[in-house]
Amino acid sequence: MTTPKVEKFKYLGTIIHQKGDIDEHINQRMKVVWKKWKHASGVLCDKRIPVGLKGKVYHMIVRLAVLYGSKC
Repeated sequence: MTTPKVEKFKYLGTIIHQKGDIDEHINQRMKVVWKKWKHASGVLCDKRIPVGLKGKVYHMIVRLAVLYGSKC
């Protein structure tokens, strides 16, 4: 029994290509960031929510997601 050859696979959350390309991996990380921003923007753009709470949401969710996305 042999292991089949593939052009890409996911290992520990990273997409590894046979040729060494990382474009798909970067695109995946960017999608994560935009998804988190979409969820957080409802809170961050709501005028009824206090600024202090918006700051906590930013620090706990948005900033971490952006750092994760830019890790590459």
